[in-house]
Amino acid sequence: MKWLSLSLICVLLGLSTAASGQATIERKFKGKPATDINVGVFTSIHRNCTPARLPVVRLIAPPAHGKVTVKQARLRATNFKQCLGAELPAFVAYYRSARNYIGQDAFILEVVAANGKTQLQRITVTLMNPGGGQGI
Repeated sequence: MKWLSLSLICVLLGLSTAASGQATIERKFKGKPATDINVGVFTSIHRNCTPARLPVVRLIAPPAHGKVTVKQARLRATNFKQCLGAELPAFVAYYRSARNYIGQDAFILEVVAANGKTQLQRITVTLMNPGGGQGI
């Protein structure tokens, strides 16, 4: 399994919820066409630093110009809140665009924590030509 850094993580310690019972967040990423772009790492941890049940990750609205895959991995979390070191199972979501697609694509993931709280993530990915970055 692949080890992941904490900087890429969405840890579910008790998702904040809106009045409707669902929190919605907007996330944006950039990348190159036809490459895997990490768009989220999802895990759960108890206050005593032990792994909690993994959240459920669902694709609610698929991207128009690519696909989303979720893989299982292991996460080494260090210096997170009171946990100085923990190894946790995690799900990692990747987006991959169609081969030559340049532009924006969007999709929605639903993340359901073990306690039943739900979070919607609207994810927008901007795909650029290799070397098509901003000039100086």
